[in-house]
Amino acid sequence: MIAKDIKIENNFLSQKEFDEIQELLLTEPKGFPWFYNNIIDTREDVDKFQFIHIFYSNNASQSQHASSLMPILEIIGPTSLSRIKANLITRTPEIVENKFHSDMRFLSEEKRKQWTTSIFYMNTNNGYSKFDNDTKVNSVANRMITFPSNMKHTGTSCTDERTRVVINFNYFSQTDPSLYEPPSNIVRQ
Repeated sequence: MIAKDIKIENNFLSQKEFDEIQELLLTEPKGFPWFYNNIIDTREDVDKFQFIHIFYSNNASQSQHASSLMPILEIIGPTSLSRIKANLITRTPEIVENKFHSDMRFLSEEKRKQWTTSIFYMNTNNGYSKFDNDTKVNSVANRMITFPSNMKHTGTSCTDERTRVVINFNYFSQTDPSLYEPPSNIVRQ
């Protein structure tokens, strides 16, 4: 059963748009820059790590590849962006669930309810996103899930592919999509 606050959209992008982003992030010859991060949940989890790529943070583009996400941004229509970050977790012998958390913890609980988190799945694997109400959403390529940023959730590793890759979006969304203007410092190329 899926909680009413979680929106799941399959085939979120056209196949062509999805293939371009997937090729950028997952095809070795492109040389996409992934950065080692020894924290997934907390510093106490000494045996966990992931690779990340920050596209957008601190009110500015942080990546030369940020413009590749414009097809997604044009659909979700954020009024304000907080962060866009890709996570790559390597295969493990058994699926490892990480700890529950809510995004944008620097905001009060009440303010987090007003912000939105979306998770875009880059590859299909047996990993999943899980919410503290026991809702599970399987990792399916070109799937987007969207929910209020105060909802506690977690991700997992996978066992059937070399990696599990997602892109996380944290943003404020205007209710009227016609009012959306893309962030001025992310320019479509």
